[in-house]
Amino acid sequence: MAEPAKQPEPRRFTPDEIAQLKVRVEAILDKIRPAIQMDGGDADLVDITPEGVAVVQLTGHGETCSLSPMTMKLGVERMIAEEVPEITGVESL
Repeated sequence: MAEPAKQPEPRRFTPDEIAQLKVRVEAILDKIRPAIQMDGGDADLVDITPEGVAVVQLTGHGETCSLSPMTMKLGVERMIAEEVPEITGVESL
């Protein structure tokens, strides 16, 4: 029986690379923040993991709004994926 193919180790970003990614992700959040704030919410970058996952928190009305999952998916995640392709995923708190 053949052995299963080994998955390559996921890339890990250095602290300097993470700092650069944070600047780029913050710039994206600054672009979309006015639209989120119009609904009484906000979006904050909490961290970027060494694996490249951006951790974002919706605050204010944004965190309890029934549309917040859609805001994350269609707004925040899509923009980050388009403009910072090195980010491997977006998680919300």
